[in-house]
Amino acid sequence: MRIGNLEVDVVRKNIKNLYIKVHPPNGQVCLICPQKLDELTIREFVGAKIDWIKQKQAKFEAQHLKSPRQYITGESCYFQGDRYLLKIIYHQAAPKVVLEPTKLNLYVRYGSIKEQREQVLIEWYRQQLKAELPGLIDKWERIIGVSVNDWGVKKMKTRWGTCNTQAKRIWLNLELITKPKHCLEYVIVHELVHLLERQHNERFWSYVTLFMPQWKQYQAELNRYC
Repeated sequence: MRIGNLEVDVVRKNIKNLYIKVHPPNGQVCLICPQKLDELTIREFVGAKIDWIKQKQAKFEAQHLKSPRQYITGESCYFQGDRYLLKIIYHQAAPKVVLEPTKLNLYVRYGSIKEQREQVLIEWYRQQLKAELPGLIDKWERIIGVSVNDWGVKKMKTRWGTCNTQAKRIWLNLELITKPKHCLEYVIVHELVHLLERQHNERFWSYVTLFMPQWKQYQAELNRYC
């Protein structure tokens, strides 16, 4: 059964209660329920458990990431906060990425090595993030009352974003395209507010709170990925 962006294996048994399990290594969700339980109740039960499910999946993913990724079929990957199973498809045409509801299909040429598969996915991530940013930056420039002269995307190890206040240029971490969209918007707001206040002082955070009251929740969510 598909519930939102979640694929759930529903197993009906001669029992009275509902049980939900998240199985390693890929975080597959399995719901065990009474045989005649209606679909609406199942959906409501899973919906109430979404946060717990995502925490369990994130834990398995973190364990998985401790070993180097090989970019092979069956590995997990994320896009805009949702988890997908990677599927490698070999063909004779140019490399490409095709996103499906639960899978991310990576089309590569026969004989491609890990680094080539990785680069195809990275470039697709870069294109997706660059397509998102103009509208979001314009939106928050108008709300905050500032404007940037330039922006860019790059891989960063220790920061989600940076702002050069003199040049009025912001950089966003490429990894943000794998996180929920509200996390991306929080980083944009954070960097744009630096054009009003350079330091992370009380004035800075009061501005962030004014423009995005939920920023602490989004910051905490991002910190879980560090």
